[in-house]
Amino acid sequence: MADMSFKLIDRQLVYPGRKIRLEIHHLEDEAGKRTQREVVVHPGAVVILPFLDESTIILIRNRRYAIAQILLELPAGTLTRGEAPMNCAGRELREETGYLAGRLKPIGSFYSSPGIMSEKMYAFAAYDLERTQRALEEGEEIETVPIRFGDAVNMIRDGQIQDGKTIACLLMYERFFQKT
Repeated sequence: MADMSFKLIDRQLVYPGRKIRLEIHHLEDEAGKRTQREVVVHPGAVVILPFLDESTIILIRNRRYAIAQILLELPAGTLTRGEAPMNCAGRELREETGYLAGRLKPIGSFYSSPGIMSEKMYAFAAYDLERTQRALEEGEEIETVPIRFGDAVNMIRDGQIQDGKTIACLLMYERFFQKT
């Protein structure tokens, strides 16, 4: 693959949203050819794999307006400006499930859709959960679903789990962290 680098000539703000910005980036390659890219600028997010016990995790049923479906997912949320991913993970876990984590362990990070979006996702496992009060954001419709970890992994194969961040987090944990 040729290493073609682009120089940013101009950045045009198309939409300044609450969670994202849509920008058009005007670029020029080494040969002087101009092109543009549509970029969704996102502050980053977290996804949390909460363990109720050694083999039971918490998934959530989450209504996703953009696709008009209810998905089974792991709890997740968007970073606020300057927020550390681990702090965000603890906050989002409590907000969406009503559990506080006694311990959070980083699993890894990945880009959710790097062809169009700058969002980097930070994955954490949450242990030593303590029940507390949920604090859903306005408009969130979330139901918690305790399930065995192995059953959740099998639900990926069966198509019952279709959320990319959930699939990535479950499989990363199974492959690199699960005790055999």
